[in-house]
Parts: sequence; C-alpha cells; structure tokens
Amino acid sequence: MEFFHHQHQFELENGQSLPEITVAYTTYGTLNAEKSNVVWVCHALTANSDAADWWDGLVGEGHIIDPKKYFIICANILGSCYGSSGPLSTNPTNNKPYYNSFPEVTIRDMVKAHILLRKHLGIDKIFLIMGGSMGGYQALEWCIMEKEVIDNLFLLVTSATESAWGIATHTAQRLAIEADCTWKTDSPEAGAKGLKAARALGMLTYRNYGIMVEKQTDEDFEKLDNYKASSYINHQGDKLIKRFNATSYWLLTKSMDSHHIGRGRGGKLEPILQRIHQRTLLIGITSDILCPLIEQQFLAKHIPNASLIEIDSSYGHDGFMVESKLISTHLDKWLSK
Repeated sequence: MEFFHHQHQFELENGQSLPEITVAYTTYGTLNAEKSNVVWVCHALTANSDAADWWDGLVGEGHIIDPKKYFIICANILGSCYGSSGPLSTNPTNNKPYYNSFPEVTIRDMVKAHILLRKHLGIDKIFLIMGGSMGGYQALEWCIMEKEVIDNLFLLVTSATESAWGIATHTAQRLAIEADCTWKTDSPEAGAKGLKAARALGMLTYRNYGIMVEKQTDEDFEKLDNYKASSYINHQGDKLIKRFNATSYWLLTKSMDSHHIGRGRGGKLEPILQRIHQRTLLIGITSDILCPLIEQQFLAKHIPNASLIEIDSSYGHDGFMVESKLISTHLDKWLSK
C-alpha cells in the first residue's frame, strides 16, 4: 500500500470541505512505455485497495487481470478506514481523529479523489475501469466525469441510481448502528455492536433464500437452539467488526444512497447513459435481490455500446465475488474482441 497526500483543500459535493486528504492505493505490474495498459479497479463497500486479495481469481498473477500484462491500480475510497481519509483519520485543524465529525461524502467525491491520484501518477488514459456493486457506482460516474480518459468499462451487479430498496436496506442498517449506546462517542469502537447487527441485515440481501437454505440448514431437526444459520450470521458480524469501523460503514451507506448519475445533469437517467461512449461489459446475477438483474438490463438498454451477460448463480449479490472463474471467462472473451 502506498499513500498520496493532497495537501490542499478538498471541496465536497455537499458544499463542505476537507483541509487535505490522503488516498491509500495499491498497484500491481508495470506501466508500459505507451501508458496504454492501465486497469483501474474500484472496490465495494467494505473492501480495501488490495484488489488481488479480495478479488482473488480475477485480479493477480495467473488471472485475467494479470500484472504481467496490465498496470493495475486500486484506491481506497474516501470515508473508509483502510488508509484513505475517513472518520479514523486525524483532523489537521485540531490533531484529533475526526470520528463523527467527518463530513458525508458522495460517490462523486470518491471519484474526484481517484482523479487526483490518476494525475499524481501521471496516467492520461485508462484502458479498463472495472467495479462491482458500489465499485460499479464509482466506475460509472468516472466514465461520465472523465469520458475521454477511459476506453473500456466493466460493471457487475450495479445500477445507475440507488434504488428505494437499497436505500431502505441501508437505512435499516444505520438504525441498527444508531441503536448502539456507544454510537457517536469519540472512540474507534463506537457503534461496533450496532455494526454487527447492520452486517446481519446486509447478509440477508447479499445472499438470498436459496443459498441460505442450501448452505445453512441444520441436519439435526431435534435441536431447539444454536442453529447453523444463526451461527453463520453471528460469525459474519464478528468478522466485520474486527476489521471495519462503524462510523465508516454508516457514512459509506449514506454515499450509496445519494448515488444518482442524473443529479445535477437534468435528472433523467436515459440521456446521461446514452452519453457513455465506452465499450461496456455488464454482468448481472439472476439471484441477486440487492441490485437485481433489472438494473443491469436498464443500463444495457441505454448505454450505446454495451453487452450484458446474465449469470445464473445461486450466490446472489455476492456472486460477483464468488463466481470469479465464470466472470473471468466472459471478461476474457470480451477483452479479446
């Protein structure tokens, strides 16, 4: 991991500003002489800049996005807790952590920080930008904000605007965090128990009925407690609170709620999508209940040079992480055209 320090005021979309920002990023491979082999990976909600770790099977040596062929970049998003400026960062105006005073950020703010990093690295062209879920929000926005910089776009389980269903889900998660009596205390652990509950709610949308029944049904029908499904949900919550921050989670779900490519551009989605000239590959998953296939079908209908692949996976929204072998096959065919 490396760090880019932008020691100038950073204006946010909501009118607030940060006195300076830090962007944590990871690179793999080497930039070629023509600077034509850049692949930029945008990560989702609780991921970090180490794309070869969390997207193993798609990014890394021996995979379709191989550092022997491409110069791969992934930057941690603003508001996160993995190195970029966020609630756990030190506010230079008082030398104390921001905690709950860190301002709300939008997807466009995150992309604006990515663009600053791109310029810092001397990159003029991005061969491929790719992202799933919230990472897709960033990639889509970036193609609109810097349409001449990006050549190819790869989006998975994502949409042009956050749906009412997504906003409702995130609101329920934030209510769980806010119900924690430690919420808004000046501590890195503030809201941790609430975050565990929020993760539990999230898991119900990341997966679905079919995969939960298939994987988490108890064989012992005599038991009265300690069910396998309960253990699974508790385990996932415990894992997250050990590696992530509740205030960051709260902020980042807010940023997803405000995702709308038509905001400030006339409101209507169709004409904005029709301006996206990049060759685009879309992947949707049939069992995804968080960002269902209808969202990718809408994108495919209105992005002029788009192809849509529908994957029949039982893993729901998480399929974009789980089905890396199948995704790689489709991406390889598309890139070779």
